[in-house]
Amino acid sequence: MIYKRILLKLSGEVLAGGQGFGIDATTLRDMARQIHEIRDLGIDLAVVIGGGNIFRGLQGFEQGTERTTGDYMGMLATVINACSMQDALEQRGCPARVLSALTIRQVAEPYVRRRAIRHMEKGRVVLLAAGTGNPFFTTDTAAALRACEIGAEAVLKATKVRGVFTKDPEKYPDAEFLPRLSYQRAIEEQLRVMDTTAISLCQENNVPIHVFDVGVEGNILSLLEGHDVGSLVSKEVDP
Repeated sequence: MIYKRILLKLSGEVLAGGQGFGIDATTLRDMARQIHEIRDLGIDLAVVIGGGNIFRGLQGFEQGTERTTGDYMGMLATVINACSMQDALEQRGCPARVLSALTIRQVAEPYVRRRAIRHMEKGRVVLLAAGTGNPFFTTDTAAALRACEIGAEAVLKATKVRGVFTKDPEKYPDAEFLPRLSYQRAIEEQLRVMDTTAISLCQENNVPIHVFDVGVEGNILSLLEGHDVGSLVSKEVDP
């Protein structure tokens, strides 16, 4: 394996499966299986799950919800997703802990950096919920921030597309696939890898970002074995 400690970023939409909203039980179990397989490789694993399958703060704002309130509602949605994943993992016999940036002691431990690292060292999957705990920040930024804090060697961003394209491949058939690109290009061309703050954090701390299609069976394992899967965003100069 090319990494010993990683942070996996899952969008909430991935958990919705084909139904578009909520949590699809089959998809949840499949993702839990893949996460369990990573843990069994001896890799320290932290997971950040978005909440867009339940509520998205910015969307709520556009519909009339006050922005800060909407963002907190979105954070709570990520806690629901993290608790669901914890349950799915534990049903498989894979130990997992939910650590929340918001204090909800009845359902999750508070996020403490050293505690998160200790859980991983004990072989537990760490599910990081509630973003950064602050409004106006995306779960992409939370993923980048936590990756830097816990010493993750890479961020794996699981998506529904092959990787990074010059344009939205669903709208533009002539969109060019980019197997490798620099942080700077991703920022300057706004290539929707992650938001600008997240990419900048990874750039400053030299944390590579892998963007790949999680729906393709075996993609995560192949990526961790060092094969070319999806797109790699790093400090390397574009080919």
